[in-house]
Amino acid sequence: MIPADPRIAAAAALLRARGFGGPFALAIVAGTGLGPLADLIEAPRTLPYAEIPHFPLSGVSGHAGQLVAGTLAGRPVLLFQGRVHPYERGEAAAMRVPLGVLAALGAPPLLLTNAAGSLRDGAGPGALALITDHLNLAGMNPLIGEPSDARFVPMVDAYDPALRAGLARAAAAAGLALPAGVYAWFSGPSFETPAEIRMAGRLGADFVGMSTVPEVILARFHGLRVAALSIVTNHAAGFDGGAPDHAETKRVAAAAAADLGRLLAAWLAGPDFP
Repeated sequence: MIPADPRIAAAAALLRARGFGGPFALAIVAGTGLGPLADLIEAPRTLPYAEIPHFPLSGVSGHAGQLVAGTLAGRPVLLFQGRVHPYERGEAAAMRVPLGVLAALGAPPLLLTNAAGSLRDGAGPGALALITDHLNLAGMNPLIGEPSDARFVPMVDAYDPALRAGLARAAAAAGLALPAGVYAWFSGPSFETPAEIRMAGRLGADFVGMSTVPEVILARFHGLRVAALSIVTNHAAGFDGGAPDHAETKRVAAAAAADLGRLLAAWLAGPDFP
């Protein structure tokens, strides 16, 4: 059993008092450059992270740092418009309170999104990709220091098979390609070297990035069902001429947000969601 966390209780109480208590059919974390997802939400209400006790504040451009509640495809959703990355604080558990709050607000399914580099032929910049598993290459874990036995989180099917199947069906219905593969987490903030990318490829990685993995671990710790999508913003370093930079990441992610919105709308509108 997870011990009570007063930080989570305080944040959840504020959200309920401000009309953000749910219930929600889906929670979404918007990755770098994916802030335009908020424009797809109908009757939106916003709440800056700075007004929520114990919520972390991001200093990365491309992350607005606010909650957006409303409806998408007729279903109530809660969008985290931006995340805090472990490299900002040297803390893998940076998103522990926000994800704990989701559990306190009814534990809706969680969709994580990120901008990623690709090691896959046929999945270049602008592609959407479904994450099936991950490699933790960052040398960190958000549950280090957790005193309870809840820290021993099983990670088989951490990326929920039923949610993944629903996203795959929705992509087909929307006429979108959705290659699936393994995501490797590097700590950042520097991009990976070509040698590191070769290593990741030999270990089985299809995509690489600087987020998501600690959030999946924390979400499973809190009992949330999780799915994750990558928006491919570049070829990984040394792969097919890849030389990534942050400006490219934001630009390509923003351009792909429309396809991501189509996918989410098809998924949420489907008869078998979630």
